Amino acid sequence: MNAKPLQSFPTLSSSSSSSTSNSFPLTQTLTLHWASPPPSSSTTTKSKNPFRVHTATNHTSPSDLSLTTTTTTTELHSSQDNKLLTLLRQRKTEEAWIAYTKCTHLPSATCLSRLVSQLSYLNTRVGLTRAQSIITRLRQERQLHRLDANSLGLLAVAAAKAGHTLYASSIVKSMLRSGYLPHVKAWSAVVSRLAASGDDGPIEALKLFGSVTKRVRKFADPTIVADSRPDTGAYNAVLNACANLGDTKRFLQLFDEMPEFGAEPDVLTYNVMIKLCARVNRKDLLVFVLERIIEKGIPLCMTTLHSLIAAYVGFGDLETAEKMVQAMREGRRDLCRILRDSNLENSDQDGDRNGDRYRDKGGDVFVKLIPNSIESGNYEPPLLPKVYAPNTRDYTTLMKGYMKAGRVTDTVRMLEAMRRQDNSSSHPDHVTYTTVISSLVKAGLMDRAREVLAEMTRIGVAANRITYNVLLKGYCQQLQIDRAKELLREMADAGIEPDVVSYNILIDGCILVDDSAGALAFFNEMRARGIAPTKISYTTLMKAFALSGQPKLANQVFDEMLDDPRVKADLIAWNMLVEGYCRLGLLVEAQKIVQKMKENGFYPDVSTYGSLANGIALARKPGEALLLWNEVKERCGVKREGEVPDSSTSPPRLKPDEGLLDTLADICVRAAFFKKALEIVACMEEYGIPPNKTKFTKIYVEMHSRMFTSKHASQARQDRRIERKRAAEAFKFWLGLPNSYYGSEWRLEPIDGDG
Repeated sequence: MNAKPLQSFPTLSSSSSSSTSNSFPLTQTLTLHWASPPPSSSTTTKSKNPFRVHTATNHTSPSDLSLTTTTTTTELHSSQDNKLLTLLRQRKTEEAWIAYTKCTHLPSATCLSRLVSQLSYLNTRVGLTRAQSIITRLRQERQLHRLDANSLGLLAVAAAKAGHTLYASSIVKSMLRSGYLPHVKAWSAVVSRLAASGDDGPIEALKLFGSVTKRVRKFADPTIVADSRPDTGAYNAVLNACANLGDTKRFLQLFDEMPEFGAEPDVLTYNVMIKLCARVNRKDLLVFVLERIIEKGIPLCMTTLHSLIAAYVGFGDLETAEKMVQAMREGRRDLCRILRDSNLENSDQDGDRNGDRYRDKGGDVFVKLIPNSIESGNYEPPLLPKVYAPNTRDYTTLMKGYMKAGRVTDTVRMLEAMRRQDNSSSHPDHVTYTTVISSLVKAGLMDRAREVLAEMTRIGVAANRITYNVLLKGYCQQLQIDRAKELLREMADAGIEPDVVSYNILIDGCILVDDSAGALAFFNEMRARGIAPTKISYTTLMKAFALSGQPKLANQVFDEMLDDPRVKADLIAWNMLVEGYCRLGLLVEAQKIVQKMKENGFYPDVSTYGSLANGIALARKPGEALLLWNEVKERCGVKREGEVPDSSTSPPRLKPDEGLLDTLADICVRAAFFKKALEIVACMEEYGIPPNKTKFTKIYVEMHSRMFTSKHASQARQDRRIERKRAAEAFKFWLGLPNSYYGSEWRLEPIDGDG
């Protein structure tokens, strides 16, 4: 049978399409044809418990016995499949699962697809775990092709909602490799989760979006893949990935692609654009995104106004955020005028009335995305289509700005004002109270924070896990680990289970009191509760062992992290391992770790080099400092005249900090490497870091003031140290000590012809 193997939402057979649960309706029923006739069930499935036939006489021939056994087994399998399918059609998912576990064979494709679909649709941890177990079994038996696209798509969505983003992504990629095109609601959900996740999530979201759209474009007839074509929601998800990366060019490219698939930008698209402007520090364009929404007649929603308030709060421009909220309270519709005036005031204060400092921040891109920003002087700012009153979310966002600025009094006053609001939509909720508690905790006012928690209980506003985590962090920062443990028990009494963030806070608290054993105990307790460690969990535990002088244990934790498929070791984890060895002066071991880090595609950063510099100082190996400085110097962008670095192969440019350069300079001065010391202090001055001349002067006077003063040195020895002597004189000149470059009335040591 000849047919194309790639179909959009195929069913495994024409007979199974009617009984398979299709959560994503098809506009057209398609059939997946086998390239060759499928093998019979008698050859592809084997009973784990063979059914035995007992005969009363010995007149049956062996061939008749074999036929009878096969027929009986087939009838048993058919009966089990029918029972399972009946339960699935009745939506008795729990009973269907029990029936599946009792099957002596692998059920039919229809039963498996419906069971995976219904387990995934439950959106529970148990249901997801059971669906995943079916996938694992089918993979082991090489029968994954039995599942249809609907079931796999639902599983991907369920995994994404449960936070198993990598697993969900692997399901979608597996579908693409198998020739399936998942429904847009399935693959866009995974893209959305990837875009919002950390690490390489946004990059992976872009890759997955590109893989699906590339496959969709291969079909000349768009109706065949109508259910897989990206819609506005899918584009919003991938545009969010671009915004999180601050990739303006890619954002514009995808934004321009939307009409190709009939996707029209909606208000959420422009909300994401607000995020992009904030990410690339284009505060001046925020108002023009709002004006663009109004001009295009897109229905405005409160989320847009909230996004604007959050953006101004993120910029630290609380004055503009306050003006927005106040204008909304007064029922004003000229919000665009208010924001434009605020732009002018900020430009005057910054001495940038013409916006010159923004021209290099994606200017060409934003001209195309927000063309009205160029012609703003030619028209009056539009009015809002109606009055929008601020709600709890808006007030709470402004409170977060007060909290970040350390304005505890204003935070508490805002809470009191929200309580007195006539409109119930502006009354404080659990997020508001948690923000107040965070502000008090940040100020070290733990007793007042506990009073707010008690007030929440009294007025019936339930505290959540985040509220308790804020208090846990406060106690740990104040080194009150016993109080933190008591609060953990209070959480249990309130019916709130701690999560991985709770345990990460407690592990970090143990580090602050130098209790590595306690940190390990909390880590093991977390895993015993079935809570999967995150990257932060591993690195925090590594930090506990590194700071307590147990780098080998830190290395064991790191190895376990590498073996955990749910997390990905990052530069912070590698640096923590390097720090553990360098704190003990184990330079060779640290250098081996750095070499492995480079082999795994990670470039050392300032933290890595800083740890190595401290390790070199502790190990008293100044020669290694020269090698390290040469590498740092290359990474700082020092290159030969006319040399153009290859950005595709060269490591990223390094910006050294004071700690790294000061440590290297200290080592070189103590070892009398004055030429290198001068190079380092010149680098410090280039980066605006003031060298500590007082410290270096003291080191020179204490260690090298008698250098080159011997009257008995041979001529050969004097000739060999000419360059060192010149470097020493230049360094003394930089310090302001008497030297051969200028005269002086006083002397540290008598100067003779040799010195």
